[in-house]
Amino acid sequence: MSGSCQSCGMPLSKDPQGGGVEADGSKSQIYCSICYDQGAFRHPDVGVKEFQQHCVEALMRSGMPKVMAWMFTRGIPRLDRWKA
Repeated sequence: MSGSCQSCGMPLSKDPQGGGVEADGSKSQIYCSICYDQGAFRHPDVGVKEFQQHCVEALMRSGMPKVMAWMFTRGIPRLDRWKA
């Protein structure tokens, strides 16, 4: 598996579950397990800015400084999920 989650940007190689799960039970090749399960997004009704803030807060809860968390999430609006 290579690349990054096209929802949050996390490297798919770092996903503890090995990727999200499609509706048919297969592993997603483009979304991580934190963002995607059973063929659907875990946060379906959020906008990109709200999701980006959610990711910053989650990274900070795991011990990352706010500036670093912001840097890791600033590319989220350019990922495939958010392009439209």
